[in-house]
Amino acid sequence: MERYLEQNFGDVKSKNSSEEALQRWRNLCGVVKNPKRRFRFTANLSKRYEAEAMRKTNQEKLRVAVLVSKAALQFIHGIALSSEYTVPEEVKAAGFQICADELGSIVEGHDVKKLKVHGEVEGIANKLSTSTIQGLTTSEDLLNCRQKIYGVNKFTESQGKSFWVFVWEALQDMTLMILAVCAFVSLIVGITMEGWPKGAHDGLGIVASILLVVFVTATSDYRQSLQFKDLDKEKKKITIQVTRNGYRQKISIYDLLPGDIVHLAIGDQVPADGLFVSGFSVLINESSLTGESEPVIVNADNPFLLSGTKVQDGSCKMLVTTVGMNTQWGKLMATLSEGGDDETPLQVKLNGVATIIGKIGLFFAVVTFAVLVQGLVNRKLREGTHWSWSGDDAVEMLEYFAVAVTIVVVAVPEGLPLAVTLSLAFAMKKMMNDKALVRHLAACETMGSATSICSDKTGTLTTNHMTVVKACICGNIKEVSSSGEVSSLCAGIPDSAVRMFLQSIFNNTAGEVVINKDGKLEILGTPTETALLEFGLSLGGDFQAERQKSKLVKVEPFNSVKKRMGVVLELPEGGRRAHCKGASEIILAACDKVIDNNGDIVPLDEASISHLKDTIEQFACEALRTLCLAYIEIGNEYSDKDPIPITGYTCIAIVGIKDPVRPGVKDSVAICRSGGITVRMVTGDNINTAKAIARECGILTDGGIAIEGSDFREKSEEELRDLIPKIQVMARSSPLDKHTLVKHLRTMFDEVVAVTGDGTNDAPALHEADIGLAMGIAGTEVAKESADVIILDDNFSTIITVAKWGRSVYINIQKFVQFQLTVNVVALIVNFTSACLTGNAPLTAVQLLWVNMIMDTLGALALATEPPNDDLMKRAPVGKKGNFISNVMWRNILGQSLYQFIVIWYLQTQGKALFRLDGPESDLILNTLIFNSFVFCQVFNEISSREMEKIDVFKGILENYVFVAVLACTVLFQIIIIEFLGTFANTSPLTLSQWFLSVFIGFLGMPIAAAVKMIPVGSK
Repeated sequence: MERYLEQNFGDVKSKNSSEEALQRWRNLCGVVKNPKRRFRFTANLSKRYEAEAMRKTNQEKLRVAVLVSKAALQFIHGIALSSEYTVPEEVKAAGFQICADELGSIVEGHDVKKLKVHGEVEGIANKLSTSTIQGLTTSEDLLNCRQKIYGVNKFTESQGKSFWVFVWEALQDMTLMILAVCAFVSLIVGITMEGWPKGAHDGLGIVASILLVVFVTATSDYRQSLQFKDLDKEKKKITIQVTRNGYRQKISIYDLLPGDIVHLAIGDQVPADGLFVSGFSVLINESSLTGESEPVIVNADNPFLLSGTKVQDGSCKMLVTTVGMNTQWGKLMATLSEGGDDETPLQVKLNGVATIIGKIGLFFAVVTFAVLVQGLVNRKLREGTHWSWSGDDAVEMLEYFAVAVTIVVVAVPEGLPLAVTLSLAFAMKKMMNDKALVRHLAACETMGSATSICSDKTGTLTTNHMTVVKACICGNIKEVSSSGEVSSLCAGIPDSAVRMFLQSIFNNTAGEVVINKDGKLEILGTPTETALLEFGLSLGGDFQAERQKSKLVKVEPFNSVKKRMGVVLELPEGGRRAHCKGASEIILAACDKVIDNNGDIVPLDEASISHLKDTIEQFACEALRTLCLAYIEIGNEYSDKDPIPITGYTCIAIVGIKDPVRPGVKDSVAICRSGGITVRMVTGDNINTAKAIARECGILTDGGIAIEGSDFREKSEEELRDLIPKIQVMARSSPLDKHTLVKHLRTMFDEVVAVTGDGTNDAPALHEADIGLAMGIAGTEVAKESADVIILDDNFSTIITVAKWGRSVYINIQKFVQFQLTVNVVALIVNFTSACLTGNAPLTAVQLLWVNMIMDTLGALALATEPPNDDLMKRAPVGKKGNFISNVMWRNILGQSLYQFIVIWYLQTQGKALFRLDGPESDLILNTLIFNSFVFCQVFNEISSREMEKIDVFKGILENYVFVAVLACTVLFQIIIIEFLGTFANTSPLTLSQWFLSVFIGFLGMPIAAAVKMIPVGSK
């Protein structure tokens, strides 16, 4: 079976599956009992094709718009422009001078001519009653009025389904429809033959069973949909920085309105259509909207920013012009949201299992029906009544048909693929509480098979609360962990050096020091920037005063390839100066001068270089992040079109920043190791810093290797084959190194790799990995969008929780499959052999429907929602090679099935003698005993299925209230069926001794299951 599943249903991967693979398995499933349910949690391929067509249209529209705007630019130079635009009355009445459609046509159409007519960006801002410096005024009335005119920043989503829609979908089951027809015919024939109410019992019994199945199924499905709804809400919590009332503040992107001033930085997603106000080196990736991979330069000449595009480089301020469904992104998202998530590999495999067993079940059902009908015909031939057929014969024939259809109901494990989504929905909801937001269903499942984790250092293994604790200025190394030490640092350094240092800190930064609503200083920016700015303030610096002294001419933002950031300043006394900061050894290599003890600039000699390199190494060995700050005088001939120089700098200072290791990381790494998961640290930091932290975390062991990205890049394929298994730390790595490592681990070593990332440049590695884990706090929107799971608290220990839940999901589904296949096998064989050998089926349609519900919906609820335990992280991961239906499962299925079949068969043949049954009711009582024993076999088998290999199946049972509730409901309802619903369910009330024996037969399955578990089998 495993080979068949792999060949026919194995093309679907945990991510990035091809459309052909997704379509292929759907075609293989052929006839399905209930397509509405079976394919509910699968991708809507037609909606995806629609979205792709929309992207192509956008690409063409934008291409034309850009060409037209270029032509218009050449044409309008020197021409006086006049406007024919009329402001709609309602817009004018609200206090605005431009409507949403006009704004949309300017930005979406890249219409330079219209922009000029409206007075460029400042003119548009005035017409929107906003200020490019102060932002919007946030009085409630004004915001509501603006929202009424311009709309909200949300796209139209399909309405959530009501409970009754799920009831209707559950009724779409083909076999239930056929049974409903049988029930209807049975009612008519029964009432005609025996009158009301006696003749209606059989028909009403089937109707009641169908309704029970439908309502229980619909309730389970509806609750599942609510869980997914909650997760969707959580996924959409995206905040953005804006200026309102003159203050920088964070708001939800859904609260954005035209007129808002938004601050965009590298890695952000543009949250609405808008116009560039000011900024530096802005590169925009429009591929998500147009499919075009070439980035677009955005500046004052090309100020158009489109919603849904990504900031690939640079930073800027943007004026929001159009929001929500007025943007192309809004329309595209409305279509894309209906495309759904890709189905998971397990879902597809279990669809394959359901299809195989469904075909077997259909064959047995047809044969059973043929055998039963043949028995009836043979009996009539013996009696000589084969030419006269009565209503009783018709009812009997109908019962046979109902039994055959019900065999299909029981035999086709329709609930298998849905058990996956049930288990995943449950796990995802719980993981949300444990600070992990799963963006794609498959990630939860794949994480259980992870064999390798490539983790960032900063913010994941460390706390991301950074402070400058050491500094080397003018050749002096100073401890600066307290305010007293900071003031003594200033005392021993020339004023000119301190001034240069502060100029570098406050100008060469992506952070900002602002005054918040409470009138207090607040530092905005990454933890590294915050640490430096805090240090600058503690030295007595004034951020705003320093920024106003000189004018910023050019900014080259930090990126993880260059590992540096640079700015060019126009000085008040004339001339220009460039500042740069970044990875210490890279910036130091660009320096040829240094500021000495007296504040003089002297050439860097061998002794100075050696001293500075030793300082960097000393800081790094103390697990400090090191940064070097430097400057160069570049004169007035420098143009802002030129790149910032990369050599000839003067070294100002080297700072050591402490970022403590998170508590609990060492234990988490040890748990990973015991669970067969290798943890590797991949960082952009200095190799000595990386090694010190890796040792502290327990990642770097005696046999492990720490390597720099530059060395890793130069290795050949053969060298990498020997080297990669030993690599535990990769320092000074570029995003490409991370991507290469992940790719080799997956292809060369068949590992299932999880990768963490927070920056824009991590997106390729996150995409390449089996599971991409983005940081919720430090991560950029680009990284989050490429990831499968978002770690909301940026904590490595949360990754272990994800792995634990992943393993739990995988094993829970295995338990459920084992349980369901056992019931399938037994129900099929019992009814088939009984029909062939005795001419009647011991289990009626109503009884089989009840059994189907126990094993399908209720079984999935009980077994697929078992919470994880710590033992899960003590076993080896499944990896890529493991069979889903393992030998252990086959052993348990066959052992339990054999026991149940022998018991039921013995009861059928020897039951009357065993229970001393005689008289007209003996057949009915015997069939009731068989039914009751069969149900209790399933109840106790459900308990045995909690562990596939361990004997102790009661550990933690009371902690899983869902399991206990399901078992209690099953037993309670079984008592009601036997004792009170006999006329509908074809059962007869049992005596106390008969009850005891039925329950004992079921209970006996548990020691048998325990004995079977002792039989050794291969692990596959």
